[in-house]
Amino acid sequence: MIPSETSRLVAEGGLDFHIPSLADFFPDALLFAGTPFEFNRVQLVRLIVVVGCLAITYAIASRAKVVPGRIQSVFELFMGFIRDNAIEPVLGKAKGRRFAPMLYTLFFLILSMNLAGVTPGLNLAGTSVIGMPFLLAMWTFGTYVYCGMKQHGVLGYFKHETMPPGVPKPVYLLLAPIEFLQLAVVRWFSLTVRLLANMVSGHMMLVVFISLTQAILFSGSWLIAATPFAGAFALGIFGFEIFVALLQAFIFTVLSAVYINMATSESH
Repeated sequence: MIPSETSRLVAEGGLDFHIPSLADFFPDALLFAGTPFEFNRVQLVRLIVVVGCLAITYAIASRAKVVPGRIQSVFELFMGFIRDNAIEPVLGKAKGRRFAPMLYTLFFLILSMNLAGVTPGLNLAGTSVIGMPFLLAMWTFGTYVYCGMKQHGVLGYFKHETMPPGVPKPVYLLLAPIEFLQLAVVRWFSLTVRLLANMVSGHMMLVVFISLTQAILFSGSWLIAATPFAGAFALGIFGFEIFVALLQAFIFTVLSAVYINMATSESH
C-alpha cells in the first residue's frame, strides 16, 4: 500500500504509528483463501463471540438460582432493563412476551459483537463489517414483513404500510410510493448503516489515539511529555466506545420492536 500524505508528514515529524484504513476491516484469509469459504480474522472474531455468548448463556441458565449470584444478577439486570425500556413500552406485555426471545437475542448478540472491538486480543467489532449488521437487519425485516402479512394478509399488509388512513385520496399517488420505498429499502438499510457506521468510526478513533499514544511514548523526543495526556484521551475514547457499543445495541433493539409493532398494529 502506498502511504498517504498524512502518513509521510507524520513520519517526517519523528512519529511512526499506524493510521487506520478500510483495509483493517478486510484482513488476509486465514483459511481457504480465494474460495467462497474464505475464513479471515473478522469471521474468527465473530465465531469466538458467538461461542462465548452460547457458553456464558448456558452456564448462567444451567446454574440459575432463586437468589441470584453476581453474574446472574448482572444478566438479569440487563434483561430487566431491555424489558422495561425497549420491549414492553413499545409492544406491550402480551406482544412483548411473544417477541422477547428475539429481542433479547438481538441485544446481547449485538452488544457482544460491538464489545469485541474493545476486547484485548480481538480488537475488532464483529459488527464493523457489513455482513453481520445486514444479517441482523434482515432478521428484523423478515420478522416485520412476516408478522405484518400474518396480521393483515398480503394485500392488506401492503395497504396498511403504504396507504395510512385519513389521507386525501389524491395524496396517495405521491405518498404510496414513498411509503413503499421505506418498507422495501429504507428501514432495513438504516438499521444496517447505523450500526455499521458507528462501529467502523469507533474502531478508527481507537486505533488512531492508542497508536498515537504509543508513538509519542517511543518517539525519543520532547513529545514524551505529552504521553500522559494522550493516554488519558485514549482511555476516554475507549470508555466512550463501550458506551456506544451499549447504546447501539439498545437502539437496534428498540427500532426492531418499533417496526414489529408497526407491522402488527391495526393502524399507524
